[in-house]
Amino acid sequence: MCEKETELLDCLAQNSRLPIDVIAKMIDVSEEEVKEMMKKLENEQIIVQYTTAVNWNVVKRDEILTAMIDVKVTPKKGVGFDSIAEKIYRYPEVKSVYLMSGTYDLSIEVEGKTMTDIATFVSQKLSTLDSVISTTTHFILKKYKHDGIILDADDDDHRIVVTP
Repeated sequence: MCEKETELLDCLAQNSRLPIDVIAKMIDVSEEEVKEMMKKLENEQIIVQYTTAVNWNVVKRDEILTAMIDVKVTPKKGVGFDSIAEKIYRYPEVKSVYLMSGTYDLSIEVEGKTMTDIATFVSQKLSTLDSVISTTTHFILKKYKHDGIILDADDDDHRIVVTP
């Protein structure tokens, strides 16, 4: 991967809606080169999706409950953790799966409408998988920062002014 492709990826990671002409100026290449690089990076599955960051804290909608589940598993010979991770990420409730260092092997982000939905997922789907030894579920109560974006920015200074 060349330096210009990395610069292009940095631009898109900051704002995937940047117009091609703006990106071309930012990385000092032609618009045609930007289009070609984007097409190449998409074909190579380096760019896999263009997304929008939404601050769901301020959107009026039915609440979605998010939980982080730490999972201890027994890796399978020859495939390690990949086989069990694949089984887990195929469930529609699962939004993310990460291989972790430390006490637990996998960290899973799961969404549901209620605590019962998440409890049912853990008890009937996740815990029943052969390699799963144990789970610990943590419910997300509030998001302050997500993917580098501060969601609850309160720029007002609430300190009391003290003068002599």
